[in-house]
Amino acid sequence: MDRLLIPISFITFLTLGYDKLQAKADGRRIPEKVLLLLGVFGGAIGGLVGMKVFRHKTRHSYFWIIYTLSAVVQLLAVTLLAR
Repeated sequence: MDRLLIPISFITFLTLGYDKLQAKADGRRIPEKVLLLLGVFGGAIGGLVGMKVFRHKTRHSYFWIIYTLSAVVQLLAVTLLAR
């Protein structure tokens, strides 16, 4: 599982950056549902880092809540499976 979290987190991070660029350029955006699902399915840490680095989706409390809870669950899963 830990082998998947790093690439998915990186993809989530890049996706948030891309969406921020698109938001500034008034371009085609990534749906919030996709951004949240990427976080839930392994990219929560990348999502949290992306939110801070790109200052994107930081006013949406549900992004903070979902990414934080998902990160805790993902880190617990990695820790428990590593035993």
